[in-house]
Amino acid sequence: MSESANLVNALDNERGAEEKSETGVSPEADALSVSEIFESVQGEGVNIGTPSMFLRLAFCNLRCSWCDTKYTWDWQTYRREDEVETMSSQAVISLLRSRQPKNIVITGGEPLLQQRQLLPVIRDLAADHTFEVETAGTITPSNDLEGLINIWNVSPKLANSNNSFKARHRAEPLMRFAQMENAFFKFVIQAEGDIQEVLELVNEFHIPNTRVLLMPEGIDAVELQKKSGWLAQQCIQHGFRLGYRLHVALWGNKRGV
Repeated sequence: MSESANLVNALDNERGAEEKSETGVSPEADALSVSEIFESVQGEGVNIGTPSMFLRLAFCNLRCSWCDTKYTWDWQTYRREDEVETMSSQAVISLLRSRQPKNIVITGGEPLLQQRQLLPVIRDLAADHTFEVETAGTITPSNDLEGLINIWNVSPKLANSNNSFKARHRAEPLMRFAQMENAFFKFVIQAEGDIQEVLELVNEFHIPNTRVLLMPEGIDAVELQKKSGWLAQQCIQHGFRLGYRLHVALWGNKRGV
């Protein structure tokens, strides 16, 4: 069994039988469990504003209380059969290649649950596309995958996510990402008290301040604006970058943008 499958099983057991859900990841090497594919501009991270294709994969090993993509994993609220499509790698490749943007953002859910299935897609498109992966930093990427990704957007979850510490704090993958020069750490901030937790993680894993982004949590432009002012001051004080949610500011809390 793969590391990602083992991790999901362990975390599901932790949450208890009443909350347990399958990983849903197809056992077929070339099949992906897809939530949605769409084109937009990258709304977060260091590549913000870049025209991009988004490949959103289904299923997640965390349960963030403020998650705005629960349709990728919350089968108590959403119907899995309505939200998840099993697609062959060739079907995904053909769809991504047919669109104009050459930057592909692989997101979720937690896309590294399907890293084995992602490899043929990325290898096929790598010659004329760039790739970003958005991950919570709980799963270590394979050496093969690591060498193909241009930007890692790593978003370790803080206590404000209401995940258990054991579920969200995985030392081995976080240390691995901290050592990658193309990995940037994006922290979702709700309140000023979250900053101390960020500082502790930065110190624990020796993350360069220039690769840390503080992003306001929010699902509308007004909420983002309220938090961005004092967050900017924290970034100035600590030498971090100010993150944003451009897609939310432009289009609100909508899917497929």
